[in-house]
Amino acid sequence: MQRRTLLLGAASLVGAMPLGVWATSAELPVMQVWKDPNCGCCKDWIAYLQRDGFRVQTFETGNTAVRQRLGLPMKYASCHTALIGGYVVEGHVNTREIRRLLAEKPKAIGLSVPSMPIGSPGMDGPVYNGRRDPYDVVLVLPDGSGRVYQSYFRT
Repeated sequence: MQRRTLLLGAASLVGAMPLGVWATSAELPVMQVWKDPNCGCCKDWIAYLQRDGFRVQTFETGNTAVRQRLGLPMKYASCHTALIGGYVVEGHVNTREIRRLLAEKPKAIGLSVPSMPIGSPGMDGPVYNGRRDPYDVVLVLPDGSGRVYQSYFRT
């Protein structure tokens, strides 16, 4: 009886933890990233991920074929495609939103920052002189539609 009580108590504590705890632990799944071998901003985005604790496996094969295989509509395309925890991450998505996605586990294909907005992670180096264009992180739904998951630099 005492063991059962202890297990039930532990389970209730785990259930009471904030969702973000799970996505900030060292137990993040490995992120696989497909990119062009010559893309500098992709390399900068991967370095950004690694600085924030993500483990990354890189494939220098381009990303068009894998994006199609994973079912991400072309309107959400960017210069690199990633896969983590069963979700597609397309383009220069912030780690905060990736962690949020992994914690919330919505029914979705994944996240996208379409195009390559200046000021997004990997597109924020010294060559841009501090410029930050407004952009949205889009949650791509199973039917191919999308909704704004988070906006950046909007006034």
